Amino acid sequence: MDPQSAPELSTGASPLPLGTVAVVGLGTMGTGITEVLTRAGRQVIGIDTDPAAARRAVTALAEATARAVRRERITERERQEVLARFRTSGEVRAAADADLVIEVVPEDYALKRQVITALDAVVRPDAILATGTNALSVTRLAADSRHPERVLGVHFFNPAPAMKLVEVVSSVLTAPAAVAAVTELARALGKDPIAVGDRPGFVADGLLFGYLNQAAAMYESKYATREDIDAAMRLGCGLPMGPLALLDLIGVDTARTVLEAMYAQSHDRLHAPAPILGQLAEAGLTGRKSGRGFYTYRAPGTAAVVPDAASPAGDGGPGADGRPVRRVGVAGSGTMASGIAEVFATAGFTVVLAARGAEKAARAKDRIARSLDRSVAKGRLTREARDTALSAITPAGSLDAFADVDLAVEAVAEELTVKQRLFGTLDEVCKPGAVLATTTSSLPVIALARATARPQDVIGMHFFNPAPAMKLVEVVRTVLTADAAHATVRAVCATLRKHPVDCGDRAGFIVNALLFPYLNNAVKMVQEHYASPDDIDAAMKLGGGYPMGPFELLDAVGLDVSLAIERVLHAEFRDPGLAPAPLLEHLVAAGCLGRKTGRGFREHARR
Repeated sequence: MDPQSAPELSTGASPLPLGTVAVVGLGTMGTGITEVLTRAGRQVIGIDTDPAAARRAVTALAEATARAVRRERITERERQEVLARFRTSGEVRAAADADLVIEVVPEDYALKRQVITALDAVVRPDAILATGTNALSVTRLAADSRHPERVLGVHFFNPAPAMKLVEVVSSVLTAPAAVAAVTELARALGKDPIAVGDRPGFVADGLLFGYLNQAAAMYESKYATREDIDAAMRLGCGLPMGPLALLDLIGVDTARTVLEAMYAQSHDRLHAPAPILGQLAEAGLTGRKSGRGFYTYRAPGTAAVVPDAASPAGDGGPGADGRPVRRVGVAGSGTMASGIAEVFATAGFTVVLAARGAEKAARAKDRIARSLDRSVAKGRLTREARDTALSAITPAGSLDAFADVDLAVEAVAEELTVKQRLFGTLDEVCKPGAVLATTTSSLPVIALARATARPQDVIGMHFFNPAPAMKLVEVVRTVLTADAAHATVRAVCATLRKHPVDCGDRAGFIVNALLFPYLNNAVKMVQEHYASPDDIDAAMKLGGGYPMGPFELLDAVGLDVSLAIERVLHAEFRDPGLAPAPLLEHLVAAGCLGRKTGRGFREHARR
């Protein structure tokens, strides 16, 4: 572009054409961004002081485009054109003709400042300077530039060729024309840009790293094993990776650096790096890249996990023998109770489904029949298996029908006094040796155990909704739960083809203790007018691979349910960062509870 005809950044006119882009720093991210740009028709100048890094970038682009040819996504001629659009240099002055410069050097403020200062001296006045930081202050970097109006953040996600999200980060100094130009470029690259302001972690990492930090702290406290924490979040939330495996992929040292930067700006205790991150980083146990982090890997840089001293023996179950379970009682008539009864019946157990009255129990069985019919229609179940499962369920109008059950599972309203009364009744009705399980997601299991004269037989068995589809069960031991009761429930989970994870009796267990602070922080972002629910949902789905955005999930779970869980977490851990966001409390007070009322964070069609 001719400098004489270049539009001024301050005009706010149509987006600037960004045909030539310099990428400073040819590590993994810089190389990925280079591939995205060259394949989209941009001329790219790759700059790195390390000649080996430049050679690796050229090789990586050659290999990526060769794979594209083999998969018939591009022709060989197109591949050669892509390769011709990329050249490398070891000098910053090679960026002199660039319309846009993207720096992706390591996450160190002094180093990034040095790069921005050097670029100030060589690029055209109308060129845009973008930092690829994911945690440092864009405003601070812009203020150190001679032309702060042209400095912004452009945060790609790894791997850049595959990930659709790009966060375009402006400071109070950034010219609107620069934001518009980079946003338009991101769209031209086939990405989904969201425009955000300058705050720690922006949207995606601002939510993600707090969650990862809490998972590390949970593991450090020995509350649950690394395998159980990761399995709980994959199976309970549908996440592509567990948090500890993801920390190993990101790099423990990188995560610690990002959290340090976030904490320096936010002073939120949830961002204060868990000590274990520092311990692992100082020991050189930085994750996959070093061959060991939270897990041990076959070789540095590989994804294959190998057993180590912390690996569970066998199936991870207790040494005690469980008790035989053939007949199961399920207390409740709602969606969860019906789903749990269906799970047990289809697994071959004889089930007694007890509700407050025979009519409610019969309606619950009818609900199960409809669910089984849907499974038959979808080819998941044969008609014969459907009939066998349904005939295994006996509806009952009182808990007296539990006299002969080997395992009683309650799934009634999430109210402590209601559940305590029920457990008192189970204690009177159930035979000696029967295991009494609660499906509570937030109440203390020990409070229910103490309502009986057999607390050693009481345990948490937290199914997830919908129970027939969700594979996870959190098995919650109190300080009084006997090994035999624990072994019984784990064996039952195996028969049900569910994945049990062990945890202690504290608020939220594994999943809710990690999930709901993340949801609460998302609400705070909206409350502070930092980003919209749509942008935040897009960021977490596109940047984190989440199956649902936080606001989709909040509306589905119910804002009243979410608020109740967040209050329990805050009361248990007393951390100010866990206090429910006022916006959530206000919506609940207004009766805006999500899908079930037709309005929550979004409008929904009433059913």
